[in-house]
Amino acid sequence: MNESVINQVSDTAFMAAAYRAMETDRPNSMFHDPLAAKLAGEQGRRIISSLPKQAFIGGWTVVIRTRIIDDFIRAAIADGVDTILNLGAGLDTRPYRMELSKSLRWIEVDYPHVIDLKEVRLSGETPRCRLERVRLDLADVDARRTFLNKVATQSKKVLVLTEAVTPYLSVDAAASLGGDLRSHESIRYWVADYFSPASYEYRRRSGMSQAMKNAPFLFEPKDYFGFFAQIGWKPKETRYFAIEAERLRRPAPFPLTIRVVMRIMEIFASPQRRREMKRYAGFVLFEPAKPEERAATKNSDAQQEHAADAKDRRG
Repeated sequence: MNESVINQVSDTAFMAAAYRAMETDRPNSMFHDPLAAKLAGEQGRRIISSLPKQAFIGGWTVVIRTRIIDDFIRAAIADGVDTILNLGAGLDTRPYRMELSKSLRWIEVDYPHVIDLKEVRLSGETPRCRLERVRLDLADVDARRTFLNKVATQSKKVLVLTEAVTPYLSVDAAASLGGDLRSHESIRYWVADYFSPASYEYRRRSGMSQAMKNAPFLFEPKDYFGFFAQIGWKPKETRYFAIEAERLRRPAPFPLTIRVVMRIMEIFASPQRRREMKRYAGFVLFEPAKPEERAATKNSDAQQEHAADAKDRRG
């Protein structure tokens, strides 16, 4: 394995953009992102080539998560959202590639060096909505709160997107951010990554943790949904990579031997274990929880699994 060229969390944006560029070049692509290659550049390609062979699943998850989040955004806009607030926006190009109303306000927030690079590489390109960019370190709590207050008071209905952001936050930092978001009535939706404990273990075994030692995953609450309930958020919809991939007919690109082993395990596994195998990771669309819902946090992960079984419309 080559030495990783990921030196900080913001470098992962180049990796994601490179994967989106690769998907765009496929004849049966799940989406079309013509600006991804320009943003990824040589750095994105180097990062991908430096990852361990076991990390092949990473590109697939970027593709599936992109489709999941696109769907969440479309549904939220149809529900009246007038502002998309993309925290840790990285090299995302949705304001340019999605069909959006010109009146929609889209705000991208990231470190100054990320925003600077993006503005240079996308100079001359025209977004399809009212796009704003803000240079802000989200770890600066006072500046973040001032900024969120300004956006919230200027908007009627906000969707906050934290794609590939919360995994890199400590539990305390995620709680602080979630509490700040929950304090504003106009912030109605929050999209965040979901990882099960098993997925974190696989990440360690696959070598990804070592390859990304300079951008480690920090957010590993014992009870994921219970954590969010305690800070005022409940799941409106959860989409899991494996289940969504079945719907899109884009299965994970596991080698044949692994696919055979997984199939055998699935045949002999209990119904609960089969559910767990398909729900190891994904994305959650959260909405504000009522006070009585915040209090009901016991066994919330199990409750979420039960609710997912009842509501699952894919498969």
